[in-house]
Amino acid sequence: MATYHPPTGFHFKVEFLGVNGMDSDTEQRFQEVGGLSFEIETEDLVEGGENRFVHKLPKRAKYPNLVLKRGMLQGTAILKWIKSAMNTYFTALVYDFSPADILVTLLDEAGEPLAVWNVVGAYPVKWSTSNFSATENTVVVETLELSYKYFEKTL
Repeated sequence: MATYHPPTGFHFKVEFLGVNGMDSDTEQRFQEVGGLSFEIETEDLVEGGENRFVHKLPKRAKYPNLVLKRGMLQGTAILKWIKSAMNTYFTALVYDFSPADILVTLLDEAGEPLAVWNVVGAYPVKWSTSNFSATENTVVVETLELSYKYFEKTL
């Protein structure tokens, strides 16, 4: 009888689909992915005469931002995509931006997919770097937050 071992969370890859110039494997490597969760919003329904409880009816799914972290890179297609989004959000003279689908794949020790999340219609809402400190010798980490429509776990 085989023993089940839950997968580890350190072997994964992130793929941006539909971002121009995204051909480098290095560009799509991240040290951390967060926000792959959902919550069902509910609506309270008070029934007349029933005082023991309130009915909770499901409304819709709510998704947090997808958060990607990595050591800061310069001149990447992702940064160009973020700048394109920012220019479109604030100038709107030329709509030269389109959201991207993102695949987050959890890999096994042989590099084969264990689970795949297809994040649909993602667009950047925040980009930041870690703090700079003259007293620490650490890598500058950039954080990218993306809003999206929904995700599907396809594997």
